Amino acid sequence: MASIARVHVPSGQRALYITSLAVPLTGWTVHAVSLHRKLAAARRDPLTGLRGRDGYTAKARQITDRYGDAALVVLVDLDHFKQINDGPGGHAAGDCVLAVTAQRLTAWAGSRGAVGRLGGDEFAVAVRIGRARRELRLAQLTQLLAQPAQVEDGVLVDVTASIGAASPDVLGTTDLGVLQRAADAAMYAGKHTGRAVLAGPQHATVPSINGRRPGRPGTHTLRRAA
Repeated sequence: MASIARVHVPSGQRALYITSLAVPLTGWTVHAVSLHRKLAAARRDPLTGLRGRDGYTAKARQITDRYGDAALVVLVDLDHFKQINDGPGGHAAGDCVLAVTAQRLTAWAGSRGAVGRLGGDEFAVAVRIGRARRELRLAQLTQLLAQPAQVEDGVLVDVTASIGAASPDVLGTTDLGVLQRAADAAMYAGKHTGRAVLAGPQHATVPSINGRRPGRPGTHTLRRAA
């Protein structure tokens, strides 16, 4: 049997050899961290800094799964937003209103909540709020979003929003798709009423496409109502 030759390397050279191996690994680690940060940034909406649809969905599912009946899913749609874009301030004013709304939703949800911009003037929030505080917190959100928003040159723009909410303890499920569909239907039912509407079981049965009412953004990719 052939003998195995052993090469004795001085300790200093051995350390240098190990270091030479570690450098490429360290480089890949730095690259991986950088790539992760870039991907995380890519999931953020560039205008508002909020999570995009995919990032929001992942975080919202964590919240509904973890907190169960104490979770609350909220959908927000700005009223008459087209009039703001078509007004004297144009799209710049509209962008300011979107950014201000994002800041208000983030402040309301707190550091442990998930806030996302679904597209256009539509936002979604997932938070932990127990039944005892739910009505008060939704009323606070309604008042917060109804405050005028300051745009360029200090001009104040009137803002109102329609708000729909859904909770697992009412609907009997933590499925985010069902909760968002019910919140969307409740939001539509409360359009222009100046109050948030908490979804009941009847809102979960409204026909939807891709989790949204037919005709809403995000429904065009599927043709059959769920």
